[in-house]
Amino acid sequence: MPPTPRMRTRRLVTWVVASLVALAACTAGTPASESGKTPAGSPSTTTAAAATTSPGSAATGTATPSPTPVQTGPATTLLAGLEVAWSIALLPDGSALVSERNTGDVYHVPAPGSGGQPRVVGRLPIERTSGEGGLLGLAVAKDFGANPVFYAYYSTDSDNRIAAVPWGGDRIGEPKVIFQGIPRGQNHNGGRIKFGPDGYLYVGTGEAGDTSLSQNRQSLGGKILRITREGDAAPGNPFGGSPIWSYGHRNVQGLAWDSKGRMWASEFGASTWDELNLIEPGRNYGWPEVEGKAGNDNFVDPVAQWPTSDMSPSGIAIGPDGAVYMAALRGTSVWRVPIRADGSAGEPQRKLNGTYGRIRDVLFVGGRLWLTTSNESNDRLISLPLSDVGAG
Repeated sequence: MPPTPRMRTRRLVTWVVASLVALAACTAGTPASESGKTPAGSPSTTTAAAATTSPGSAATGTATPSPTPVQTGPATTLLAGLEVAWSIALLPDGSALVSERNTGDVYHVPAPGSGGQPRVVGRLPIERTSGEGGLLGLAVAKDFGANPVFYAYYSTDSDNRIAAVPWGGDRIGEPKVIFQGIPRGQNHNGGRIKFGPDGYLYVGTGEAGDTSLSQNRQSLGGKILRITREGDAAPGNPFGGSPIWSYGHRNVQGLAWDSKGRMWASEFGASTWDELNLIEPGRNYGWPEVEGKAGNDNFVDPVAQWPTSDMSPSGIAIGPDGAVYMAALRGTSVWRVPIRADGSAGEPQRKLNGTYGRIRDVLFVGGRLWLTTSNESNDRLISLPLSDVGAG
């Protein structure tokens, strides 16, 4: 187990809640690395009415939130003063956990309208010096209400690993490492974890700066993995007892499933193209042999691609309109990508260009879009109306 965490300094935490709206129904409601920091914009923090959290479904594999009032109103900062807010994980009661990369702290953000205050509920035993490692992805399974455990991906001094973390309602418990040995580097640590529609945990990893790892099926680097909650290779994986689901990736930081159960992933390019990929088990996505669309039958071409100056994609989410929404770091935007019935992409649309600086994660919650910023100082969790990103 890594060393005991350091004492942290107190930092500003902002929570803004406004009046409840009475609604009765629950609605469904540098290229390739992360350098090139852009200062966040400074839109005014305004009040938001409370919201109905969209139910989870078999197509998401995530926890199913309880009905809460629908959020309306303009953009609102829910949490501020963070040192790189990385991941948002929604709990069944409509509250959320947020990971802070640089410290290992986990924040609990109460459900909108509950009147509670966000606060640190524990720190995970990360080992961080510089670069892109630290506390990264969080994931919550559908049965969280009956089995209150969440999963966290974080860096140590020797690897990246995944732990199961008990949730006590106001504090986290002792983490239990279920999977380790994922290559760690100054850059390209991957870090996104999500439960799929099948109930298994999917893991996006990076090649840790060693391009040879992506094509090496004996390495966990540069892959999408599929594992059980105990950390074993999930049944039905394409390479026998291997946890590998797909390979030939450079740095995967976004995973999502659409209403048809199709799996999507974001991909950091090197100096030419960043990618949105439709993931199929056992397929080779080309890195480092190809970058972007190559028309080579040995590799899977991306569904959409962008110059690295426009994107550097991290978290992704499927909107209520069925489009893929992608958080852009270097591109300081949210990109909306319409998806056709056959899985091809329509014309991508750039939203919020430069408004909040670098954007790390996106999640649709109660008729709103929540996002985290990644500007290295005073990072925030922000709630936006769907109209701000073209989703409603």
